[in-house]
Amino acid sequence: MTQIKYSILASRQGKIRLVKWYSPYSTKEKQKVLKELTPLVLSRKAKMCNIVEYSDHRVVYRRYASLYFICGITPDVDNELLTLEVIHRYVETMDSYFGNVCELDIIFNFSKAYDILNEILMCDGSVAESSKKEVLQHVMTMDTMESSDNLDRVLS
Repeated sequence: MTQIKYSILASRQGKIRLVKWYSPYSTKEKQKVLKELTPLVLSRKAKMCNIVEYSDHRVVYRRYASLYFICGITPDVDNELLTLEVIHRYVETMDSYFGNVCELDIIFNFSKAYDILNEILMCDGSVAESSKKEVLQHVMTMDTMESSDNLDRVLS
């Protein structure tokens, strides 16, 4: 089973757009990971392997348009391709939700990007839901609930 330690979305310019930690890291360790890992991934050529050894674990990443989706995984994982599949499923789901997701969608709707990620991965970094349809259904339900809450506030 894949155990994801963290998820990072970074732009081609190295700006962090989204970070989710699934393992306990101190603030100093988090800053170190972000400072060292982002340039390491961004400097790799397109033809290079998407799996990198880093510190005490492996890093699996994939570039989609102007964003790099980066996941740190436990070193005892048998299949890094599963992590690539989780990244791909996240991108596909955001594509369906936003209609061809781009960096601006994540900047201006980062809470929805987190909601989608939270539906796919549990708080311990393991896969909660692999069905894009189920994830979208849950997120749409949350949207409906938020809309009705906002309407109730306006009417009262």
